[in-house]
Amino acid sequence: MGLFLLRRLGVMLLTALCLTFVVFFLTNLYPNLEKLAKTQGNFRMSDRDVSSWLTSRGYTRPMLVKYGEWLGVVPGYVIDGADGTTRARCATGGTPVADAPKFCGVLQGKWGFSTRAKEDAGVIMWRGLTLTGFLMMWALILTIPTALLIGVLAGMREGSKTDRTLSTFSIVTSATPEYVSGVVLIAIFASSAVNLKWLKGSATSAMNDASLENFLLPVLTIALFSIGYIARMTRASMTEVMTAQYIRTARLKGVSFKNIVMKHALRNALIAPFTVIILQIPYLLTGVVITETLFNYKGFGWLLVQSASNNDIDVLLGVSVISVVIVLLTQLISDIGYVYLNPRIRIS
Repeated sequence: MGLFLLRRLGVMLLTALCLTFVVFFLTNLYPNLEKLAKTQGNFRMSDRDVSSWLTSRGYTRPMLVKYGEWLGVVPGYVIDGADGTTRARCATGGTPVADAPKFCGVLQGKWGFSTRAKEDAGVIMWRGLTLTGFLMMWALILTIPTALLIGVLAGMREGSKTDRTLSTFSIVTSATPEYVSGVVLIAIFASSAVNLKWLKGSATSAMNDASLENFLLPVLTIALFSIGYIARMTRASMTEVMTAQYIRTARLKGVSFKNIVMKHALRNALIAPFTVIILQIPYLLTGVVITETLFNYKGFGWLLVQSASNNDIDVLLGVSVISVVIVLLTQLISDIGYVYLNPRIRIS
């Protein structure tokens, strides 16, 4: 097990480095840097002025050097400008250049500066991650019990009316993307067109004071797709277990149907859905991008859209790194959990 973990951690580290370098390379292409210079300086800047602005701030140096500085494994630049001023990457917040630390990258907890919000990128990302974490927590609380219950009930009696009804619901919800289900929910429950207006609150107000009225719609929008997907996986696993030889033997011995399901089938049927549930967490990160933008809920997904739209390079890089780390960690947790839940994998 220890060797397995070391191998997986090594692969995770290599994957994270490759993915972050790809994002870093794309965000530091010259057209993006030129747009950044004109946004921060003047849209009428000449090509020479743009080049001077980028050079004085270290953007024109080799890509690998800049990537090393951003990671925090290469000392930050110190550049003497043509106007006599000296700029240093690590001299932030009014810190004199002489007193600035030598390294100031991600490994040191320095995420850079938001050119859009004019504040520390780490503070902005933590605020967005906290809001999204709260949203995802309630989405999972709603998703997991509901999906497992639907999947187990449908798989217990394959082909019955209950199975067909629940399977149809699962297929419809898993086939409906968030930008469709969100609009439909808004139109039905919060729009003046239908005149129900059951949920009058705004998701923006839920950032400070979450309640049923202002927080249920974004939670439902994220949860609906996951409920259908997990329920279908649970139903398929439950159906397979219910036709296994040991279940038939238990029936022949006169064991009640309730005991067969609770003591024999359910535990084995939930092995596969466990992996699906854990891997829904990375999916939720992509789902919140649409949902938060649709409901104007200023969390992690909303921050990703805003930083990409406004060419906010440091925030965009930070959001990408955190997303990569979350995806890799959930995959590792999924693999470890599957090993412990499935004796055949553990013994082999």
